[in-house]
Amino acid sequence: MASENSPQAVRSEWWRADTATLHARKQEIEILKRQLDAEQNAILAEINNRGVRGCSGHSTLAALIFEDFHVTDKEAGLRADRVLALHPAVVMGGEVVPPLAPLTAEAAAEGAIGGGQIDAIIRTLSRIPSTVPEEDVRGGEKILVDLARHAGPRQIARAGRRLLDKLDPDGKEPRSEDPKDARPELRFVQHRDGTLGLKATLDLETYARLKSDLDPMAKPHKAIAGVRDSRSQDERYGDAFTDYVRLKTTSRNLPGQAGEATHILVTMSYEDLIRDIGEAHLDLVGPISATDARILACDARVRPGVLGTAGEPLDIGRSKRTVSLAQKYALTIRDGGCAFPGCDMPVPRCTAHHIVFWRHHGETKIDNLVLLCTKHHRLIHHSEWKVAIAQDGLPEFTPPSYLDPSGEPRRNTMHLRT
Repeated sequence: MASENSPQAVRSEWWRADTATLHARKQEIEILKRQLDAEQNAILAEINNRGVRGCSGHSTLAALIFEDFHVTDKEAGLRADRVLALHPAVVMGGEVVPPLAPLTAEAAAEGAIGGGQIDAIIRTLSRIPSTVPEEDVRGGEKILVDLARHAGPRQIARAGRRLLDKLDPDGKEPRSEDPKDARPELRFVQHRDGTLGLKATLDLETYARLKSDLDPMAKPHKAIAGVRDSRSQDERYGDAFTDYVRLKTTSRNLPGQAGEATHILVTMSYEDLIRDIGEAHLDLVGPISATDARILACDARVRPGVLGTAGEPLDIGRSKRTVSLAQKYALTIRDGGCAFPGCDMPVPRCTAHHIVFWRHHGETKIDNLVLLCTKHHRLIHHSEWKVAIAQDGLPEFTPPSYLDPSGEPRRNTMHLRT
């Protein structure tokens, strides 16, 4: 029989708690776990400074963690890297070497950030050249730490890449003179079982155009009589490509994104455009060089977009389209995909949501619209989550009080490009 203080007894009592208490306690426990991790890391740092071999007989700190805590090689290495990056080291002669990430260590000790977030920060900091002034490094670390307090490793990694571009604009030299100029190739293949296939090498623009055409055609079919589309993603794209070829050879009326003709977007910050440095973002592909962006912008079917420092649309180009189409391009540039915090759903999988509902006389204008994926569109309509456009023109979301009593608005950092 379980005692009053046993884990079984404690667990059995949680059914009595209200939802707000459950959410609050899980957050408190996460902070406590992170604080304990930070304390353990400080102990491991002291062991390392005294000499791991002399203290425990292990050859390295990672070996100690591997043997003592029964974790994988990978986890042992990551945990050792955190210890070494967050604490001062004592080298030969007693000299003390400052830690790589002192601000990260402070946030970790508070319990504000955890392992994956720490890893993303130290990976970025370790790639900053030694020629960068210390004040700039610490300023960059502060940006990443502040972001990490409300964002995950993927968002931090993206922000880290942007930080490296600013601190070391020459750091992304291509391995060849122009690897993106490889000649496109297409091979028709007959497999041993008699099936036919294709093998292709495409340039960025062709890849983006093809994917933009196929995406709306490869969406799952709507459920009929409760039966959902059972095709895999590969099978849906295979069917879409078959239809695409048939339509291309028999008709000019190819379905596009939400009824529009095929377009792709190239976005970059105004500062980078002027200085011809950094990266642009090619829709459906990702980061490309500023030079490649200028070349693609010569094509009438590539729509250039210039972003300000906060990501607001400054120039969405010109097009012989309706107002609603221009608004969609503006939303694409501003939100970059589903705007709900932590969601990475791309633009083609999103629809425009009226912040003040249409049935409540909400207007169809940019400051009353936000891009949302199907899941989060339904969540906004059927929950206590609130969305509003902040003073800087970007959408922010306020969670229900039982999730976050502070009422602090949240933003999506998954799609940031500036």
